[in-house]
Amino acid sequence: MNDNALSPVEISKEEFRKIGYQLVDSVSEFIDGIDKRRVTTGESPQEIAGIVGSPPLPEEGSSPEIILKKVSDLLFDHSLLNGHPKFFGYITSSPSPVGALADLLAAAVNPNVGANILSPAATEIEKQTVSWLAGLTGLSSYDGLLVSGGNMANFTGFLAARTAKAPDGAKTGGLSAIDRKMVCYCSKATHAWIEKASILFGLGTDAIRWIDTEMGNRIDISALREAVQTDMSNGLLPFLVIGNAGDVSTGAIDDLGAIASVCIEYDMWFHVDGAYGLPASLLPELKERFSGITSADSVAIDPHKWLYCPLEAGCILVKDPVHLKHAFSIHPVYYNFDEEDPSIRNYYEYGLQNSRGFRALKVWCTLQQVGRKGYEKLIGHDIRMARLLYTLAQNDPELEPVTQNLSITTLRYRPSDYNYSEQHLNELNEKLLNELQKGGEVFLSNAVIDGRYCLRACIVNFRTREKDIEEAVEIIVREGKRVHEEWRKETVAEGVAQAGS
Repeated sequence: MNDNALSPVEISKEEFRKIGYQLVDSVSEFIDGIDKRRVTTGESPQEIAGIVGSPPLPEEGSSPEIILKKVSDLLFDHSLLNGHPKFFGYITSSPSPVGALADLLAAAVNPNVGANILSPAATEIEKQTVSWLAGLTGLSSYDGLLVSGGNMANFTGFLAARTAKAPDGAKTGGLSAIDRKMVCYCSKATHAWIEKASILFGLGTDAIRWIDTEMGNRIDISALREAVQTDMSNGLLPFLVIGNAGDVSTGAIDDLGAIASVCIEYDMWFHVDGAYGLPASLLPELKERFSGITSADSVAIDPHKWLYCPLEAGCILVKDPVHLKHAFSIHPVYYNFDEEDPSIRNYYEYGLQNSRGFRALKVWCTLQQVGRKGYEKLIGHDIRMARLLYTLAQNDPELEPVTQNLSITTLRYRPSDYNYSEQHLNELNEKLLNELQKGGEVFLSNAVIDGRYCLRACIVNFRTREKDIEEAVEIIVREGKRVHEEWRKETVAEGVAQAGS
């Protein structure tokens, strides 16, 4: 083998520059024209599999230029585009272009942000990023780390709570060493991460107390207090209450101050799931709605939701980071890392991962580009767009607005000649949503509110404008009429067939 020859994975400086420029040109054209594309092609998984193909792994390598051209076309032409101005589904924001470039830079340097010695600059950037996120949301004294998203941020808070509130001996003896069953509390509007956490981390779903909600989808504080008292009288160990700072279905914010008081009274950990909604706390007119959050022991926030960062980027913030070290820190002899100097941060001690990518860089760069004032403007705009959708639904005889909180609006298509059952309306709206998602003109998700199946629009998108909202309403009504008419004909035909049999 010629020692001067490039290895199969290397690319020369000239070729890297050439294909890099080509890729950046393709990406810039894609971003510039994203509003002209369909939100999704509606292709089935089988169709996508056919496009990707199923060739065996090649024996010989291929040109990076050819590979990148092929995969660019594949992704641009066959993806769900969450950066599209009419993407209102789930809670994935339009990604900042500077964040995409930052990901390229992070991958090129490729630091392992698990230990300071492996990532000296990246570790300091992550520390600063976490500090900025905490300050942005009124939690300037909190500390934490970046994780992949909401599940992992909430899991981290859950495990810190379990370790902090479990009796002595649990870390060595496990849950079997605890003489009382540990139980936790959350509203029925809480995200399913709590079920996954309870299963994966040994408590089981029977440990979850699902508390009823009051008007506005907020946790019923009286019911919470009663549930805690009942469990204590039955010899159980209440250890955690979860408050929602913007639930994923409707955007509702719990009475965080009241939850904090219950947690203090009964010595429980207070965790806030603000993965979606917490950035809205920086708006002066909404700050009071988040009152009490500074009493939380831990808080989850996802920069890839409402801070417009590319996936993956979640964050867990804790009032006292020593709880993270108590939960996650181990010191194997083969780790030659300085763990005694408090000024040195080794992130493997603070969370579930040891090897960690440099996800902080895209957040760090986006925060600097936008700034606090920029976020006030962008988040305020998204909220106004959601309110506009609600208002337009109020004014349309074939739409029924249901809820509006933060940047989430829920509504239903309701035929103007309405004389149908709730079950019929639920089935009609579910069928309509499926058609809208496949159609590619606008993309919404669903929410079930008080038994009503609703269309749900969550706007965390810096590209969405008033015309997109107005056009979305026109699409919903047009497709609603079409789906309803087709369904009515099918129902009549089925009735005739049954009568003749």
